[in-house]
Amino acid sequence: MAPPKSLLFFTAAASLLVLSAATEYTVGAPGGSWNLQTKLSSWASNNNFKPGDTLLFSYDPSSHNVLEVTKANYDSCSTTGPIKTYNSGKDNITLTEVGKRYFICGFPGHCQGGMKLEIETTAAGSPGGSTPPPSGSASPPIGNTPSTPGTGSTPSGPSASTPPSAASRVGLKGKLVTSLGVGMLLALAI
Repeated sequence: MAPPKSLLFFTAAASLLVLSAATEYTVGAPGGSWNLQTKLSSWASNNNFKPGDTLLFSYDPSSHNVLEVTKANYDSCSTTGPIKTYNSGKDNITLTEVGKRYFICGFPGHCQGGMKLEIETTAAGSPGGSTPPPSGSASPPIGNTPSTPGTGSTPSGPSASTPPSAASRVGLKGKLVTSLGVGMLLALAI
C-alpha cells in the first residue's frame, strides 16, 4: 500500500524545516580559525547568529583553549572562574538563547593578543550582525552538541575580515541526515 500524498508532503516539509533550522559556524572561517592571527571581532560582526546555531572552535589544544566567561572577564581578559572551559581542539557550542556570550583563550597573553570573541545571538527574523549574502558567506547557557568532541588542529591562516563563505558553514550533511530521519519517524508514526 502506497503512503498517501499528504503524508509524503508532510514528511518533505518536516525535513526542510529541520534542515533550515540551524547553522554550524566554524569560528574564523574561511580565512582563519581560533588563533592569534584571525580578526575574530570582524568575523563575528559578519554573521547573524540565531538560537540553535552552533559554533565550532577548531584549534591545536596544545596551544589554545576556549573559556566562556562573563562580560567583565571578557573585557579584562581574566581567566578566573570561567563559566565553562573547552579544550578538545574541536569544540561544538550551541547557542541556545538570545543574548551575548563571551569567549576567550585562556593561554597566557592570548586574550590580550586578540583571541577573544563576543557573540550576539538574535531572535530569528530580527536584525543583528549582518545578513549573510545569498551565495553564502556567535548568549547565556551553552551546551555541547550531542556529538563527542574530537581532537585536532587547524593551521593558522590570514585574518578573516571578509564574510564567511559556505565553506565556513559545516554540518549540512548531518542536518540532511537528521531531517530525513525525522521525516522517516513521522512517516512511521502515522
